[in-house]
Formats: sequence, C-alpha cells, structure tokens
Amino acid sequence: MKQPVRIKTISEFHEFRGLPKPEHPLISVVDYSLIKHTQESGSASWVQDYYSISIKRNSHAKIKYGQQKYDFDEGVMFFMAPGQVFSVEVTQNSSSKHSGWILLIHPDFLWNTSLAKKIKQYEYFDYSVNEALFLSEKEENIIKNIVQNIQSEYHSSIDAFSQNIIISQIETLLNYGERFYQRQFITRRITNHKILDSLEELLTDYFNNENLITKGLPTVHGIAKKLNVSPSYLTGLLKVLTGQSTQQHIHEKLIEKAKEKLSTSQLSISEIAYELGFEHPQSFSKLFKNKTQVSPLEFRQSFN
Repeated sequence: MKQPVRIKTISEFHEFRGLPKPEHPLISVVDYSLIKHTQESGSASWVQDYYSISIKRNSHAKIKYGQQKYDFDEGVMFFMAPGQVFSVEVTQNSSSKHSGWILLIHPDFLWNTSLAKKIKQYEYFDYSVNEALFLSEKEENIIKNIVQNIQSEYHSSIDAFSQNIIISQIETLLNYGERFYQRQFITRRITNHKILDSLEELLTDYFNNENLITKGLPTVHGIAKKLNVSPSYLTGLLKVLTGQSTQQHIHEKLIEKAKEKLSTSQLSISEIAYELGFEHPQSFSKLFKNKTQVSPLEFRQSFN
C-alpha cells in the first residue's frame, strides 16, 4: 500500500496544490476553485501537520477518511486536526468547476495563546468525513463572514494586535461549529435516533450473552466501531439527545443488569461481579454504589 504524503507546512500545501506562496506562513485561506487537481496528486493520500477547516462544493471527488467515503458534490463543512490521514479520489468529472474554501492553521500560530490547548477540546476534529456538518444558507454565511475577517486581517499590515484578532475570530468560528453540530444532532432526528436505537439493541444483546465474562465490559471505541461512527461523534450525539455520554450508557445498562441479578438470583456479590466482567468484586461494588447510592448488598436486602 502506498504511503501517504506528509505535508508539514502551509507553504508545502500551497506548492503541492499549485498555489502561489501563502501571504502568512502559519495561516491561510484558500479558494478551492484555484486548487489544481491532477490525477496523480488528486488520488494521493496524505497527512497534514496543521489544522484545516473547510467547505467544499461540486468537487466531484470521493474523499476518504478512515474507512468512510463521502461524496462532496453538495456543500458540507468538516474539520481536521494535525496527524489525520485522508485521501482524495478524483472522478471523471474532475475538470468541472468546484468551489468552497479551506482555512489552514499551523499549530505554531496558536502557540502561547489561550486557543493552543482549548482547540483540542472541540471534539468534532475527531469526527469522520461521513459525520461532516451540513449548514443552512444562513449558517454558512455566518461562517463565511468570519473566514473573510480572518483573511482580511492577515492581508493587512501585521502589527501587535494581528494575532489576537485572528485568534479571537478562529475561536468564534469554532464556537459556531459547536453550536451548529448540536443543532444537527437535533434536526437529523431520523438518522440519529436510529443510532440511538441501534446502541440500545447492541448493548442489550451484549449484556444478555456471555460477552461480559469472556470479553469484559464493552468499550466506547468498540461500540462506536459497530455503529459505524467515530467515538467522539457518538458521545457528542448522545449528550445532546440523552444528556449522557457513551460510557454512561454502558454503565447504565450494566447497573440495570446488576439489579436484575441481585433481585432474582441467589448468586453471591462476587459471583455477580464476575459474571458482569469484573476481576475484582470491590470494583463492581464501588461502581454500583456510585451509581445507585447504595451497595449491592443493601440493594438486595431491600427486597427482603
């Protein structure tokens, strides 16, 4: 398998895509209509050492990220962090006009600012391409104006205020991204509730079989993989729809199963802990009490 090309700097990206040198070495807004897509470069995989935030339309290309492919003939927005691998497969219609923009931000631009650490808190940088953000016309205009402000600022003469102004604009853009993703979780009810139903079915099946003894508690990563979504997207979706994270859903199902065994069987607390995938009964008892405010023994005695 061909190794992905590593693009370390924004200047390298400009050169790779046949663009003029960037006006600023650490931040750039690129018009997608100016990007040159050749069959050789367009079909390559690559890793970038900078953040990218983009909206693409009519690209007539299949963008692959992880194990998912997404057709960007419609305009959608997605976020990528340094170190992520993705590829583009140009289709036969690659000569037609494509549009949109991409904001490139090198981590060095964020150095010694409040956003240097905070940017890692935005979970959507870990979402897969198939979990991209669909924007309304009004939302897209909001984002477009912010990006134009960023571009205008670094086009101007750089002074002592330039970096702080651009940083504040980037943070505003990221906060809008957070808001619009939460809106999307709610508005795409059919798709998202199917994921919720599948999660419930998956956990029920897992806890009703011998999986707990042989495999232990299900992991967030394992559950997300079976649902064909990224772990961070699944947790973000669940928090909006149910107020609980994926881990909390797993624990809720565990406690439900534990209550069933405590109230309907003669198994000891240690035996129940083992059947629920715990190596040490103390760990089970601690989690049970943390979630129910009573110990497993106290819960069982309440039925006598």
